[in-house]
Amino acid sequence: MKKILISTGGSGGHVVPATILYEHLSSSYDVQIVSDYRGSKFIDKNFYKYSVIDTPKISKNIFFAPLFLILFTISIIKSFKFLKQNNIHYLISTGGYMSLPFCIAAKLLKLNIFLFEPNMVIGRSNNLMLRFSKKIFCYHENIINFPAKLKYKIIVIERLLKRKIFTINNKKNERSSYFKILIVGGSQGSSFFDNSIKQAICEFSTKQNTFVLQQISNEEKKEEIKKTYDLLKINYELFSFDENLYKKMQDVDLAITRCGASTLSDLVYYNIPFIGIPFPHAKDNHQYYNGKYFFDLNCCWLLDQNKIDTNKILDLLLKIINDKDDYLNKKKNIEKISSKNNWKKINQKIIDTINEH
Repeated sequence: MKKILISTGGSGGHVVPATILYEHLSSSYDVQIVSDYRGSKFIDKNFYKYSVIDTPKISKNIFFAPLFLILFTISIIKSFKFLKQNNIHYLISTGGYMSLPFCIAAKLLKLNIFLFEPNMVIGRSNNLMLRFSKKIFCYHENIINFPAKLKYKIIVIERLLKRKIFTINNKKNERSSYFKILIVGGSQGSSFFDNSIKQAICEFSTKQNTFVLQQISNEEKKEEIKKTYDLLKINYELFSFDENLYKKMQDVDLAITRCGASTLSDLVYYNIPFIGIPFPHAKDNHQYYNGKYFFDLNCCWLLDQNKIDTNKILDLLLKIINDKDDYLNKKKNIEKISSKNNWKKINQKIIDTINEH
């Protein structure tokens, strides 16, 4: 059985797709994941075969450039040794600077390299390694900043979802007396969501019977939000980042979310209209373009964090519950997308692509 190494790390946006690719490939190949320390917290030690090899952070300070080059070279040497010792045949990178040492080492060893890009803007490391790769798996053909002469390398697949998701009914059950809102700040959490959106929810709950499922950024914020919601007798559940977030999505009416590709993929599968608030400091503004893709298909509402406050969020929430036609139209448009997603078709396409090389 040939061996595949999936290189990932950093945020959940890189690591979660790596774990899903592991699920797709483990029945046909001997698969393992390699991550940096930061990304390893998103990997279930009991389910995935993985190793940790750290990569130095890229510094913008030119004073540290010589030190970075030394540490980065050491990472490439470690990666080279790992690939040789484990007799790896294929490398799949889910992007991020953490994967660069393994991509460079794989190129030196003349291994077949495959890339994965979930965003509407190609990541910098993927762009750098694109010319050395065999193919790149994407959700769309029209990726922003993608080199035109290399578009033949794109393999379009449906959105990656955990296998367990396909065993769960994605149709909403009978509507409860609550308007159920899911609030997700992404794998890094969001203090903006903890504060401004919390205030909007407090106001909204006085006008609509509400149940809130809210991700919190840290334990201190959890206690603060808990006290506020208890005082106002708001029904709620607070949670930290969870790679099994999909379990909380059943019967949700609306999501307020960052626009990371993995979170949006899960929301779309569950046919949940969402208010997208892209992280304003995301590299190449990729979260904005992820959200805009669905906004242009009339599947969501899109807000600029730098131009909104509690009142604007509240006004939009009230508009959503009062304009049922607009809400239902968005839900129907999402269903058109989610109905195309199929585990077996994605699985076969990925495996066929790798086997061809």
